[in-house]
Amino acid sequence: MLLERLEKLEQRFQEIEQELLQVGDDYKRAAALAKERSELEPIVTKAREYRKALEQLEEARTILEEEDDPELKELARAEIDELEARIAALEREIKRLLLPKDPRDEKNVIMEIRAGAGGEEAALFAADLFRMYSRYAERKGWDVEVLSEHPTGLDGYKEIIFLIKGKGAFSRLKYESGVHRVQRVPVTESQGRIHTSTATVAVLAEVEDVDIEIPEKDLKIEVFKAGGPGGQHVQKNATAVRITHLPTGIVVQCQDQRSLTQNKKRAMQILRARLYEMERRRREEEMAAQRKSQVGMGERAEKIRTYNFPQSRVTDHRLQKSVYNLPEVLDGDLDVFIDDLILRDETERLAALEAQEAPSPKAP
Repeated sequence: MLLERLEKLEQRFQEIEQELLQVGDDYKRAAALAKERSELEPIVTKAREYRKALEQLEEARTILEEEDDPELKELARAEIDELEARIAALEREIKRLLLPKDPRDEKNVIMEIRAGAGGEEAALFAADLFRMYSRYAERKGWDVEVLSEHPTGLDGYKEIIFLIKGKGAFSRLKYESGVHRVQRVPVTESQGRIHTSTATVAVLAEVEDVDIEIPEKDLKIEVFKAGGPGGQHVQKNATAVRITHLPTGIVVQCQDQRSLTQNKKRAMQILRARLYEMERRRREEEMAAQRKSQVGMGERAEKIRTYNFPQSRVTDHRLQKSVYNLPEVLDGDLDVFIDDLILRDETERLAALEAQEAPSPKAP
């Protein structure tokens, strides 16, 4: 079954190479073909290695069965052991490459961080998380753009919404959704007692106009003067915007730009992402009800990570993994968790795929 599937993919790969030679000046078609080719190439490369290893295994088994020379038989046995291990590894790698791709993986990310339990300390922690993700984006060569923010008096945030633009941003940051918890002595605490505070992180894929259509009749748009620190910074004109999506009740407000057009554009950007995510979750829940099980994607709104300052410890509760380099993690060194979360996700999905493909046991 696996070989048949690989043969079809290899055939398609060869068809694409022929089409690329004949595509001419149709640059749009050429780009689409080149993208498909780049997606297939890793699978085809592994498929060819796999087929060659199977042929070598067959040859080694033939030698073992037909040769009388003890030395040749011993060499054949050693080669069979080596090839069987290699074939098993190639099968795992090929199945991993064949796993369905998340269509959101190449999209930019809209992240929403909100202070949870803990008052001002939670707001300060929200600011720490924003800096952590900004530093992570910087390490990856991605751009960060603040879309909306509600700061507090002590440099914290009640809420901050920002866009991270970069190739594959969603594929890595999607595992950060959930409740983040901090344990430390707050700057506002005179007794030196450790407090526990929380902040929530939501990770949404940026959605283009073509991805989701929102009829004008479904929107209530209100315009008002933006609030500010006073003096020359107070807007004299109504440039802030509040958009309510009437069917769902979702409300988005933006006032950080001096232009009404820019604030409206950003508010619609956030609204589209939230509606897209709501629809995606609805479909997933329907599928889960049908098949009674679902592989997680690290997006559950549960406590996912704890940042313990006294012990300089960061614990990811999904992985049951702790590291003792909290300053480095808060400075954006997140791959220590994200790499393992990606591996866990792939392992779970691969196990689910293999369970589906396994033949049903025959009734006695």
